Amino acid sequence: MAQSRLIPVASAAWALGFVVGLGGAVVGCGNSSNNPDAGSGVGGATGTGGASTTGTGGAAIGVGGRSGTAGTTGTAGATGTAGTTGTAGTTGAGGRGTGGSGTGGAPADAGARPDTGGNTMSFFVTSTGSGTMGGNLGGIAGADAKCQSLAAAAGQGSKTWHAYLSTSAAPAVNARTRIGSGPWFNARGVMIAASVAQLHDEGGMNALSAANSLDQNGTAVPTNQHDMLTGSTVAGMAFPVTPDRTCADWTSNATTGVTGQVGHANRAGGGDIPTSWNSAHATPNCSQASIMGVGGAGRFYCFAIN
Repeated sequence: MAQSRLIPVASAAWALGFVVGLGGAVVGCGNSSNNPDAGSGVGGATGTGGASTTGTGGAAIGVGGRSGTAGTTGTAGATGTAGTTGTAGTTGAGGRGTGGSGTGGAPADAGARPDTGGNTMSFFVTSTGSGTMGGNLGGIAGADAKCQSLAAAAGQGSKTWHAYLSTSAAPAVNARTRIGSGPWFNARGVMIAASVAQLHDEGGMNALSAANSLDQNGTAVPTNQHDMLTGSTVAGMAFPVTPDRTCADWTSNATTGVTGQVGHANRAGGGDIPTSWNSAHATPNCSQASIMGVGGAGRFYCFAIN
């Protein structure tokens, strides 16, 4: 009886050892898997749950990472940099600049010509005198050539220009008959006279004055150079040959025997007729020093005849 009781105990012990061994084997089998997490799952349900939970969390983190990438798509907001194309708006500013140039074109490139109000220049006072030549202008032809040259430089060379000068030697030339019929406008578009008669104050005064007696560039004549060579009477006619009033018909700068009749561009000063624009007084002689000494420089008037 004692022997038969020992057998079941031994059997139970053997069975227990077998199960433990088997469990070890199972555990060993799980470790031999290529997926450690899966092996842990076989080892115990709790292990499997841990692996599943951890794996799922990792997946969630991965998804979050992709959402972060979408955030970089927000970098496409940098496409707002295209807003810098708004810089092209500054090109609009260029447009305004161009507009300014256009406006300038009228004045501004305007090579700086005065606004004439639509009336082109047809009268001016020469901007320079005769220098050391005094009353010697190269004859009336030389004076005409100077008018033409100065007018061309001012953009009015297409017109024919004559100097307002008379000569006394036969056949005499009268200034009033060689300047066309008018009307005449200065460099700023102001009409100085509508006709030959008005120019000579016959039936109404002309508009010549300190403000309107301008050179071809629209510049007023200095007071100390207001004497304009004319060789003419108030009516614009030639004087007799003697005494000379034309510097030998504008060919001499001698200091004796010749003089030149002058008018006042500003209608003021001294002389026989101080307010006359074309016949105020005579110069002492025809040298440049003499002409300058009484308020001149050898300047004269120019008119477009057409």
